Amino acid sequence: MRVFAISDLHLSLAENKPMDIFDRVWENYMDRIRENWIKAVNDDDLVLIPGDISWATYIENSAPDFLYLEALPGKKIISKGNHDYWWTTHSKLNKFKESLSLNSIAFLHNNAFFYGSLAIVGTRGWKNPEDEDFSAEDEKIYNRELERLKISLKLTENFGGTKIAMLHYPPFSARGNPTGFVDIMKNYGVNICIYGHLHGKSSNSATEGEIDGIRYHLVSADYLKFEPLYLGEWLT
Repeated sequence: MRVFAISDLHLSLAENKPMDIFDRVWENYMDRIRENWIKAVNDDDLVLIPGDISWATYIENSAPDFLYLEALPGKKIISKGNHDYWWTTHSKLNKFKESLSLNSIAFLHNNAFFYGSLAIVGTRGWKNPEDEDFSAEDEKIYNRELERLKISLKLTENFGGTKIAMLHYPPFSARGNPTGFVDIMKNYGVNICIYGHLHGKSSNSATEGEIDGIRYHLVSADYLKFEPLYLGEWLT
């Protein structure tokens, strides 16, 4: 099974909020995502999407964006981003999925997925403690997200294959300093970490490549020129 990654799709079929109002690089982005995805991904492949999927505010309004995703080739695993206001409980997400027959989509939410020699884990992450506006409330959310990553990874403790962690927020500061998410991933033997959230000039500060045995990739859609990034192939 081949595995790809792309995040921050910011689909706006459900809400009239196209991304090209922020930057011209996003012009016709939904058409470009579709075209590039179809060229690269087959039905038997897996695509990891770590956050910022849809601009919809409520899950019931997000149907057009999820039907767009369902129509694309491959299986998809989705995790939460900071703009996924529609995100809700695991039970409601699965009921929504069933109501629209979203058979190719799964939600990563305090769980893990296993495909033969591959395990997929993750959580949203949060703002960096080095940020000037990092507040006491941010610290609570940050610590909660650390625990959610542990919950996901504990499910892989006896797993001997490759572990890919999906985060939305980068696990390094703009200065390249690791956050607590890095320590947790190292302790649980994560091999690859993908993350998004960074756009435009902020992408220049992204930490990528192999560090202490973990391979890091920024997979924001605009950073990838709206082409899913190939991560590798695993036995299933």
